Amino acid sequence: MTAVPDHSRPLPDLIHARALAADLDAADFRSDALRRLWGEEADDALARGLREPILRALGVREDALSTLGRLFVLGMPQPVQDVQAALPRVGVDGLVALGLAVVPGARVAPQALIRPQSFVDADGVGEWWIASDLDEIALGTSLPADHVLGVGGASRTLAELVIQEPVERALDLGTGCGIQALLIARHAGVVVATDISERALAFAELNAQLNGVRNISFRLGSLFDPVAGESFDLIVSNPPFVITPRATGVPEYEYRDGGMVGDALVERFLRAVPTHLAPGGIAQLLGNWESITRSWGGALSGLDRVRSWVEDEVDAWVIQREELTPLAYAELWIRDGGTLPRDAEFTRLLTAWLDDFEARAVTAVGFGYILLRRPAVAGPVLRRFETVTQPVHSLGRALAAGLAAHDVLADGIPQRLVVAPDVTEARHYMPGNDDPSVIELRQGGGFGRTIGVDSALAGFVGACDGELTVAQIAAALADLFDVPLADLWADLEPRIRELVLDGLLIPAEDA
Repeated sequence: MTAVPDHSRPLPDLIHARALAADLDAADFRSDALRRLWGEEADDALARGLREPILRALGVREDALSTLGRLFVLGMPQPVQDVQAALPRVGVDGLVALGLAVVPGARVAPQALIRPQSFVDADGVGEWWIASDLDEIALGTSLPADHVLGVGGASRTLAELVIQEPVERALDLGTGCGIQALLIARHAGVVVATDISERALAFAELNAQLNGVRNISFRLGSLFDPVAGESFDLIVSNPPFVITPRATGVPEYEYRDGGMVGDALVERFLRAVPTHLAPGGIAQLLGNWESITRSWGGALSGLDRVRSWVEDEVDAWVIQREELTPLAYAELWIRDGGTLPRDAEFTRLLTAWLDDFEARAVTAVGFGYILLRRPAVAGPVLRRFETVTQPVHSLGRALAAGLAAHDVLADGIPQRLVVAPDVTEARHYMPGNDDPSVIELRQGGGFGRTIGVDSALAGFVGACDGELTVAQIAAALADLFDVPLADLWADLEPRIRELVLDGLLIPAEDA
């Protein structure tokens, strides 16, 4: 794809994009239709890098959906007459004008993939067509450095994280193929999408045109340079955070490598983003961070390093989902670029990665989610830096609920509390013992937390039905356990706050 984003581009480009969208719609080029066409097993195999099951299922079919499946999903050249028949409005010439194909002879050779991408958000279920560069399967080789990635696992993860509340102005920094910009455009008045790659912006703008999204503007530049002096209500980013050695011969993939040493890109983002947040504005991103051994002795964890990058006046919630050894991290990202252990380059690249980690005393690399918020009013600042490895559900809603709970707690524990509907209690007994040795509260949704409690806190939670006040429950427990109320409350109060913050207890008026 060679087109460069330019708002003065001639109208025929938009006309071609709309014509292509009409053709794709007429052919029912959708996820469900394609899955029915070649079967669930073949569809799942494609996600593992296998396209032969799809080809076997399609056989010699020449209908429009089969032709488009081979051309745009698998990235395989197709006969000119078949493509022309499948895309009568845009035609082969229109595909060429959009930079999506070339015609070397009697076959149309795709220059990009177009794949349907379904989504679910607060407004319902939908699907987009997302164009991106040809992948390793279609290329038959490792990826070029300027590769524009389609919708991958990281993109889907970030989409699940974003708090879907209406905002006036939003920024998608490092937009890539534009999937996050499309998502937030559904609940934002205006979206600015930026990227350092002209190629990525070309794809992102095409995807907006294909899907009829009109409230996104596109700007070229690094980090916050394209939006200097501007502020936003929501900033999302799947930045090129992958830690890559700055060594000769190591591929610098634009979609994942920010060109900095170690985790400096994430640090620079976190130090700069608060100045671009409007009061109450939220920034959400994915990132990597390194744990290191300091030269004067002692270890410094990745989460502690991230903590040092965030202004004290800004709400911060950082969740580490996993931590890899330098070896595991290097192998992961070398494979991601299409180089496998059997390839001659693998050992050289692995050596470069491990040498870089050793030289900088890196002991582990964490991956996770970062949420920052510029408080709209003065009050206690949220500071949560935690490791969460269990499965999580509806994380965007859970994060929004956590922020709301923090705001409620600024005025003290609510007068009446109720147990959240997804919370259950488990008690474990030793044989022959009537008193439980372990009491746990288990959260069914959100973060899926399991929290150990003692008899006093379990009794408090059990009495939270919205009828009795917190003060009444505490007084009754003090009488039951025959302890001074002040002592009991000093023990329970911080733990009750944590249960409210974690969403296991909620204000009665919100139930």
